[in-house]
Amino acid sequence: MSSEQTAIKATYFSIIGNTCLAIIKGLAGFFGNSYALIADAIESTTDIFASFLVLFGIKYSNRPADKNHPYGHGRAEPLITFLVVGFLITSATIIAYESIINIGTPHQLPKPWTLIVLAAIIIWKEYSFRIVMKRSIQTNSSSLRADAWHHRSDAITSVAAFLGISVALILGNGYESADDWAALFASGFILYNSYLIFRPALGEIMDEHLYDDLIEQIRMISIQVDGIIDTEKCFIRKAGMQYHVDLHATVDSNITVKEGHDLAHKLKDTLREKIPELGHVLIHVEPND
Repeated sequence: MSSEQTAIKATYFSIIGNTCLAIIKGLAGFFGNSYALIADAIESTTDIFASFLVLFGIKYSNRPADKNHPYGHGRAEPLITFLVVGFLITSATIIAYESIINIGTPHQLPKPWTLIVLAAIIIWKEYSFRIVMKRSIQTNSSSLRADAWHHRSDAITSVAAFLGISVALILGNGYESADDWAALFASGFILYNSYLIFRPALGEIMDEHLYDDLIEQIRMISIQVDGIIDTEKCFIRKAGMQYHVDLHATVDSNITVKEGHDLAHKLKDTLREKIPELGHVLIHVEPND
């Protein structure tokens, strides 16, 4: 299965799971008198739209290079990640606003059975996080990583809701707002996670140097190619699920231009064979003086 297919399959998993959970949370929150669960449902609803954005970004970013986009369309993916972060920030703001209003508004205690619903949701969302995060690592997808963190933030908000409802039920009348304080705490955690998702995507757009391990791997493979004496500069920039490489390779200064050209192609082919996630590989031949 290709990286694109793996990422798309993981995104459909997120869409279906979030749709089911949004309905379950909304109904449980409404009938169980729990705003923390309703807040969870709001987040899951925004997660659905965010996952559709991720799906679009993955499909678009994997379109082949064309005349206007010689390096492909990979940069669309971090742009989609920015939009996903926007959804997270919006949902966190709505949850915080409604929580503050509800804290000062008298309301009934949550129903005890809502804890059972939340326990099941926490287990499922943590499982979903691990599945989607594993796929994001396999595919080098920043937007899929953002989608994975949606699941983790959802699990955390559910933990906060579980604790808030537990406090309200144990301490009884006068502590109904514990449920709302839990939702308010959850909104702060969502904002924090938004920054954690945003920062790597920004580094990708800005061609930030973040790939020391990959550079070391490229250098080790390069010197194993017959005719390549050493490597000098090596620059990497990420676009979507691929890494584009500019590499300076040292060769014997006495060989012909054609031999140097053939060596560069041999090195390029070897690198792309050994490291499938590489996209464009530009080899600059340096003479060994």
